[in-house]
Amino acid sequence: MTPPTLLLFDLGGVLLENTAFEALAHLTSSTSSESDFKERWLRSPAVRCFELGNSTAQDFASAFLDEWQVALSPEAFLREFTAWPRGFYPGARELLAALRRDFRTACLSNSNALHWARFGGFQGVFDTALSSHQLGVIKPDEDAFQRALEICAVAPSEVCFFDDSLSNVRSARRLGLRAFHVDGVVQLKDVLAAQGLMRE
Repeated sequence: MTPPTLLLFDLGGVLLENTAFEALAHLTSSTSSESDFKERWLRSPAVRCFELGNSTAQDFASAFLDEWQVALSPEAFLREFTAWPRGFYPGARELLAALRRDFRTACLSNSNALHWARFGGFQGVFDTALSSHQLGVIKPDEDAFQRALEICAVAPSEVCFFDDSLSNVRSARRLGLRAFHVDGVVQLKDVLAAQGLMRE
């Protein structure tokens, strides 16, 4: 395999511990699988609008609670929602620092103003940090990947992309990115090693 020019990462579920789907199961009293919650989340009109930067936090909360039939006040929901991404998995920051010695790195995340601000926009963590709410495009839409390629000035074949959503991985592959489905930093390390992208 020709070495990639850019390693492109999703955040939640890959590098960051994300409790969103556990929280949703609790809030909705649903027994749906995590993969079902991920797909519903990606398709949610309320979520897409907020993560595209087209609604305020208050409007998002009201729309989300109505759409998902959750009995909370918008204020209580936003307090919980803001805390859903807990932080980097153990070893994730160190892994990124090591990878940046050999590769350019970037993240492409479906995110929002609340979560992005909580992590300081990931300044200094990646060479380039991209969020849907700033770009106005969102995964799994192909426009999101096209925009990332333009900003990072790379061809699809020069990119290795890592995401915990199969829909996002499939979309990236259709555009010619080398895309890998990973769940958490342990699986990420295994895939990086299998692809020869980690130093011994």
